[in-house]
Formats: sequence, structure tokens, C-alpha cells
Amino acid sequence: MRSRRAVLLLVLVIAAAGIAGWFWLTRTPSPVQQLTLSRTSFADLPGWRNSDLRAALSAFNRSCAVLAARPPGTAMAYAGTAADWRSPCLAAANTAPRDARAFFERSFVPYVIGDGLVTGYYEPLLSGSRVPHGRYRTPVYGVPGDLVSVDLGRFRPGWKGEHIAGRLEGLRLEPYPTRAEIDARPPPARILFYGDDPIAVFFLHIQGSGRVRLDDGTVLRVSYAGQNGQPYTPVGRALVARGVPREGMSMQVIRAWLRDHPSEAREVMETDASFVFFDDAPVGDPRLGPVGTEGVALTPRASIAVDNRIHPLGAPFFLAGDGFADLFVAQDTGGAIRGPARADVFYGFGAGAEATAGGMKAHPRFYVLLPKGVAPKLAP
Repeated sequence: MRSRRAVLLLVLVIAAAGIAGWFWLTRTPSPVQQLTLSRTSFADLPGWRNSDLRAALSAFNRSCAVLAARPPGTAMAYAGTAADWRSPCLAAANTAPRDARAFFERSFVPYVIGDGLVTGYYEPLLSGSRVPHGRYRTPVYGVPGDLVSVDLGRFRPGWKGEHIAGRLEGLRLEPYPTRAEIDARPPPARILFYGDDPIAVFFLHIQGSGRVRLDDGTVLRVSYAGQNGQPYTPVGRALVARGVPREGMSMQVIRAWLRDHPSEAREVMETDASFVFFDDAPVGDPRLGPVGTEGVALTPRASIAVDNRIHPLGAPFFLAGDGFADLFVAQDTGGAIRGPARADVFYGFGAGAEATAGGMKAHPRFYVLLPKGVAPKLAP
């Protein structure tokens, strides 16, 4: 064990020095798009007066529990420090849901980010079994014992939010197997359960979390615990190459195509080299979603995933236009969520959430709310 740790330390030192060039072959940290902010007023936010802010207030209070535990000087990206958020958090804790709008207007100043893209995600329900039998044959894995994950942001500030993963082979850290390779040769990992539908398990990987009803009646939550480090590739691209129209592409279209083409489904799913590993736990509060990147349970229709290389988690964002006029709190991240005006809305659990999230693609204007007295500090 001690020699393995020494090898791992050596690998991390090499990565920090910037000479472990192998990982650029599998994932080059993407450039962070420049953020510009323009101060505005709540009176100028389209739809602000008619939006229901109660769920966002509840979500913000959950973020405040995390912010309160941070040292006061902890940087919040361009949004000051954790100390600057103490006053809004204290006020939020003493605000009744009916007074949510007044609270946000008293405590924050809105800033325009610009027009962007919004998609949706959800928490699916799968059927599973602890042991393989009958139709229960598709494994869902825990984190493999040989998976090494590296947070590059700990070595260089410009790599904040970027991660690589691989496995040790002697003194070398090599890329971890792809989805196709894992399908062909299982990793050294605990199998949490066997799903009854490989397509449902594939969508669990895309969503990053879900619930499973086992054949003994137990219901568990499975949450993202790790990833093989391979790049995520939307399978919609593979379907377009097979003649499916790009226009109208959605989660429902992809699922239907995979079911209608069983002989090609595995090949198409394996065009996405990314593979996700999970933890399992009791469901907890069934009204809430899984724990997001910030460390709090997600609130349906009030939590969003953002690019945390740019934005501080815990900040409120108002999205307006193209069917939106809602306030959300940044509490999660995602591999495909890149850029200052890009977000993924968490829609909750079940078939209704899937139907909404699967067809969501909108282009509203993004606004971020910053505590009064905080002047945004933007990179030159």
C-alpha cells in the first residue's frame, strides 16, 4: 500500500509539473469563456414580478448551510467572499416563503450575463436486483479500486473545474477503459445492482443519478461517484450519422430509436466513451433530488447546474425569455455545461420530470444576483 501511494504521489507531481502530456490526448481542458456583467435593476427583469420565488428561497437556504461552514475569506469567484454572503443568508433564514420577492430585492443586485442555452435533467426510476437473474443482467458499478481521479485545479488555477482519471500501470498513469471496453471486460468494482434494461442504465449514466426499485421492494438512490475520464459524446450525433433528423432531436427520440433498433443499440451507446460509477444510499427526503456538486440536495425546478469554472455555486440566477421567467440557485455542475450563459435545470424525479427535461432546450437571457455591496471582480 505504501509503495502504491508513493507511485500515485509521483504521478500527481508529474501532472502538476505539466509534463504528463498523455492526458491531453483524451481531454484537453477547454478554454474558459470570458464573462461580462452589466448591472441592471429588478424592475428591468422580464417576468420578475410574476415569478414564484418560494422554491428558489428554499434552495438558497440549503446553499447557505454550505456557505456558513466556509472560512470567511473563501473566494466566491467574481462574487466576493463567503463573508459577503453571510448577511443575505442570515436574512434568508428569517424570511417567510410569501416574502421571498422582497427578500431577494433587499439583499441582491441583478447583473446581466447575456443570452444563453438551457437544457434539463431529471432523476429516473430503474428496476433492479442485487443478483443477476432473468432480465436483470445490466450491471451498475461502484467506483473501481483501480480508478485514480485527479483534480487539476489543485495544481494550476487555470485548470479549475477540470479533472482527469486513469489507472496505474507500473509507474505510468494510463487512460481508463472506454465504455465499450468496460462492457467487454468488467472493471474491478462492486456491482451495486443489475438493471433490467440496458437502455435505462445508459440514461442513468447520462443523468448522473437516479432511484432503483429492487425486486425485493427496496427503493434506493444511486448518485454519481466517479467517471472513467473519457470524453462525453452525445449519442444524438451517432443517430444523425445514421439518418435521424437533427431537428427535433430529444431524449425521447433517442430512447425510442434505441428500443426500435435492438441490434444496433449497444454500438450506438458505445459511441459515448464516458462511463459513470455510482454510490447507493437510502432515498432520504423523496421530495428532493440527489446531492449536487455543492453538497446539498437539489430542489426540483429551483436548482441548476452551471460551469463552476466561471460561476460560484450557491448564487441565484434569473432566467428570462423563451418560455422562462424563473429564479434558480446554482448547486450542481455537468460535463456538458460549459460557458457563462449555459445551465441545466433539475426537474425532479419520475416520468413527468423526464418528459419535461427530455424536451427542454431554450435560449433565455441569464442574470446573476450578487449581494449588495459586492462589486464583481472579473478577470481582465
